[in-house]
Amino acid sequence: MGENALRVREYGAAGPLVFVLHGGPGSPGHMAPVARGLADICHVLEPFERRSDREPLTVARHVADLRELVEKRCQGDRPALVGSSWGAMLALAFAAKHPELVRRIALVGCGTFGEEARRQFQMTLGRRIQPDLQQKLERIADESTDPDERLMRAARLLLPSVYSYDLLTQDTEIASCDAKGHAETWSDMLRRQSEGEYPASFAAIKAPVLMLHGSHDPHPGRSIAASLRPYLPQLEYHELERCGHFPWLERHAREDFFHRLRAWLVHGG
Repeated sequence: MGENALRVREYGAAGPLVFVLHGGPGSPGHMAPVARGLADICHVLEPFERRSDREPLTVARHVADLRELVEKRCQGDRPALVGSSWGAMLALAFAAKHPELVRRIALVGCGTFGEEARRQFQMTLGRRIQPDLQQKLERIADESTDPDERLMRAARLLLPSVYSYDLLTQDTEIASCDAKGHAETWSDMLRRQSEGEYPASFAAIKAPVLMLHGSHDPHPGRSIAASLRPYLPQLEYHELERCGHFPWLERHAREDFFHRLRAWLVHGG
């Protein structure tokens, strides 16, 4: 299955070519607000990553899908990659495999690349998930037998108080969830990290890298940046104050987020 297996939404027509990569893994659609926020100055493509099927999903499969899409849609142009959460991790994995195909990379709420960062992440979740929320999360399993619905409902419960600071809206625009694809892809990412492939292979990336991270994101931005810098010395880190995991949804950070991202994509800073 090639490009035809992927749904791709397109925004704008002129300006630098940008791919926005969603998180999850397996939660497409939520990058639509970012794409719309760039569409007046950029030509934006929003791919929906491959869903799970008979063969287990892997990081390599997602990288290969993205390469096929870049080769068919970019006509020799090198796109910028703007990835959110897992999408930021995919952007790095893709650029490490195909550094010649990427112009620049923006990491938004990037996921973890080491045990220490994951420990900090889990500790933050433990502090923020209060008993009443924990009970609601546990009830999901009793109320639904559909894994995709369970994942969607859990994400909605965790968004306001665990992943966010002060939301303008709780509508993430996630189109669907793929629980099986999520588990398969994340398991493969952890395997590759445990074997030393990531983040060491990111040393092949020569493109500029910008990391935009909310100060209230449960993913520990400074720790993640520190784990990447030995391999990405060009990484530029900016922490967004009063901001959670999705800056474009945040009351206090949305404007700063788009100002910095837009300027960096068009002018390099």
